[in-house]
Amino acid sequence: MKSWKHYLGLTVVSSALLLGACGSDAEEDVATDEATEEQAAESGTASESADKSSEEAVEGEVSGDGSSTVAPIMEALVEEYSATGTAVQVTVGVSGTGGGMEKFIAGETDFSNASREIKDEEKQKLEEAGVDYTEFLLAYDGLTVVVNSENDWATELTVEDLKKIWVEDGTTKKWSDINPEWPEEEIVFYSPGTDSGTYDYFNEVILEEEDMVQNATLSEDDNVLVQGVQGDKNAIGFFGYSYYVANQDTITAVAIDGVEPTNETIESGEYSPLSRPLYTYVSNESLQNDAATYDFFEFALDSASEMAEAVGYVSLPQEVSDEQKAKLEEFKN
Repeated sequence: MKSWKHYLGLTVVSSALLLGACGSDAEEDVATDEATEEQAAESGTASESADKSSEEAVEGEVSGDGSSTVAPIMEALVEEYSATGTAVQVTVGVSGTGGGMEKFIAGETDFSNASREIKDEEKQKLEEAGVDYTEFLLAYDGLTVVVNSENDWATELTVEDLKKIWVEDGTTKKWSDINPEWPEEEIVFYSPGTDSGTYDYFNEVILEEEDMVQNATLSEDDNVLVQGVQGDKNAIGFFGYSYYVANQDTITAVAIDGVEPTNETIESGEYSPLSRPLYTYVSNESLQNDAATYDFFEFALDSASEMAEAVGYVSLPQEVSDEQKAKLEEFKN
């Protein structure tokens, strides 16, 4: 198909020939000048359009790290963002909440995912490093205590039971120590590692800062914990709700004080004290000065509710979601 410029050229030539046949050189000059001006105007418009398109194109690299609990929702957001055809490349590591914060403090990342609120000592280190940040709430999670699917005795526990099971007291713990009617079998423990925000949260609300059992298998990779519980009838473990949802056919969620973890009980806070928020902390400098970081988080906050539900977490109420977006818009140039 010939372009509009081709047909415009033919019109100009035809007009010039007709005017020439009538012997009107002056009119020919006027027609030629008008055509030249029109073409120049069209060319200028096209150039301005191209410049505008170039200015609007966003490209670059954005890096993050942190919580394995937040990883499912953040990785889903990154995948969906990439599918839009963006030229921005986003990478997310999984070093645990504490490990991610260390990288964030060192200025190695643009954002840090966390399954707990930032600690006072982390705030101080960020201040000393000159890193200003903004906290964004992404979704809600219910820290889920699980047992092997063949375990038909410990499907309901109290907070006190959990403390008795998990706090180190110098003994080899058996299920019968918790309830005499339960098997006289040694309990096998699987826990997130000490760099995990999930470990920190459990330590705060269940262990109450006492030492965890020494023979627990620790891992920053929640899939390792899932596989451990799946493989041992006497195992018990805990991790984020989404990992339970993804494996609920092979492990059993334990009701705590009579309340099972569900979307409804987590959002309402009824699943207490193990309901918790999930965060990401983003460098203010990156949001202010890096269009790629702002563009990604604009997409992320718009899509967080949908992705939270897709991966097994609980989405924020609309008013809370709007508050997060409003915080981001303060950085819009």
